[in-house]
Amino acid sequence: MWVRGRNAQAGAEAGAEVRVRGRADARAISALAVLAAGTLVLTACSGAGSGNAGGADTAAPASATPAFAIDQDFPDPDVLRVGDTYYAYATNNPAANLQYATSTDLETWQPAGEDAFPDLPAWADEGRTWAPDVTELADGRFALYFTAQDAESGQQCIGAATADAPTGPFVGTSDTPLICPLDEGGAIDASSFTDADGTRYLVWKNDGNCCGLDTWLQLSPLGADGVTLAGEPTRLLQQTEAWEGSLIEAPVIVKHDDAYVLFYSANDYGGEAYATGYATATALAGPYTKADGPLLTTEITGDAYVGPGGQDVVAGPDGEDRIFFHSWDPAIVYRGMNVLPLSWNGSTPVVDLP
Repeated sequence: MWVRGRNAQAGAEAGAEVRVRGRADARAISALAVLAAGTLVLTACSGAGSGNAGGADTAAPASATPAFAIDQDFPDPDVLRVGDTYYAYATNNPAANLQYATSTDLETWQPAGEDAFPDLPAWADEGRTWAPDVTELADGRFALYFTAQDAESGQQCIGAATADAPTGPFVGTSDTPLICPLDEGGAIDASSFTDADGTRYLVWKNDGNCCGLDTWLQLSPLGADGVTLAGEPTRLLQQTEAWEGSLIEAPVIVKHDDAYVLFYSANDYGGEAYATGYATATALAGPYTKADGPLLTTEITGDAYVGPGGQDVVAGPDGEDRIFFHSWDPAIVYRGMNVLPLSWNGSTPVVDLP
């Protein structure tokens, strides 16, 4: 994707395309991080850069860090629109297995003071409920795909839960995980995708970096009920580029025109090295071709967004796409949620930085 607005990637030639984007691997959140987050700032970043249609502007970075749309520890955001209301979900905090916030304009957000997933299923331990994804099912119910620690193995695995409302309470659909390949390190970061023919899928990551194994982004078909598997997984991508470090994760698939665009995050989530890439394909199962370099990095954004990741893409009230992602506060204590405009140049995503 191209960057409009603040500076181009270091070393890029003048007028060159610079791509950006975001989403992240979730981790357990400490009470200290939440307390340090301070008072909520409920207004989103405003103003889109006015860049060149053919490349990135090279204006000097802004001196101030943009305000978070949700200024508290709210990593790995997933956003769902139901009617005129947007629901943003995030990795657990000390008070909730599934924290969420609501908005009608994507600018002002109201964090909920309740847990949308108060009781985990029998297989899952408390405290490591990461990277949720919520989608509406054909029957009007809502499905939650979540990562949690499998009590028996100690590894992270993916489960499913359902509720009658997007605010929950979600209830687990099984006493065993939905996806849990223990020989591959377990599984994390499930993201739902529904193709044009109505077939549902989960794209996810095997958590190989927990155990010195490769990390693959994988695609699993779901049954019509949305909470059972309907076939074997297909491997889509693994870490191959120097900027990705030892892992890729946090996959999200978006269909735009005739292309499938697979966004992912890479490298160490715990600081400014975390970055995001994307790959494209003409078929859902691939083969996917990675972009020439990272999409969104700390450096590309002029240090405005530190360790950006955990992305999701949803259309705003005006019908134009937005990207939602987390980044670190300046002290690297907590990860707040950001919202920025997203447009398209063919199958290339274009992010307008403030």
